[in-house]
Amino acid sequence: MALEAGTRLGTFEVLSPLGAGGMGEVYRAHDTELGREVALKLLPESLADDPERLARLKREARALAALNHPGIATVHEIGDADGTSFLVMELVEGPTLAERLERGALPVDEALELGHQIAAALEAAHEKAIIHRDLKNANIKLTKEGQVKLLDFGLAKVAVGGEVESEGPTAAREGTAALFAASRTVARSCPSPPSSTHRSGVRGQRSLSSMICTKEGCSRPTTFRPTDRNSS
Repeated sequence: MALEAGTRLGTFEVLSPLGAGGMGEVYRAHDTELGREVALKLLPESLADDPERLARLKREARALAALNHPGIATVHEIGDADGTSFLVMELVEGPTLAERLERGALPVDEALELGHQIAAALEAAHEKAIIHRDLKNANIKLTKEGQVKLLDFGLAKVAVGGEVESEGPTAAREGTAALFAASRTVARSCPSPPSSTHRSGVRGQRSLSSMICTKEGCSRPTTFRPTDRNSS
């Protein structure tokens, strides 16, 4: 059941829903102690008691807490109220890259600038041995100042000694298949910094062609057709 406006979680008062998906529900909320607006992320009621999903929520908090970069949304704390665990995060205003692309392809200069920012944020995460694993247009926010913000580190992994921590047989299948690197699709290998970089490159192509990718695949809302290198 979605939380209603006015619901209190500790010192936070829910204002309105921001979004929901398989990994959690996100709400705009008021921090009554510090007098600021934040984003609260919590598990949907059906998964609130799922140990694996709770572990993912805490892993996301740890991953974000280890990162300090203007291109990555900040986590303030992880809280618990009446048995409900939640993340308190920076409230990022603005559309997602997916929403922006619904209006059409990006100009080349804008696409290059966004690509540079995304790559810089990924590099910062990789320097901390953190691999996002589900980077897609819906997980990238664009602020009115033109700043990229990477969101949703719920599937993030930490690479130890060059190897990605294993979660079991499902680890290699998690994420958005339409954006998987070939090594993950064919060899069913776990994601790595190179596969995360592959996603960034795919996203750049989508930004220029305005293709939209979801778990079901990719589609192009315009009549844009990529040039066939074999054609005259």
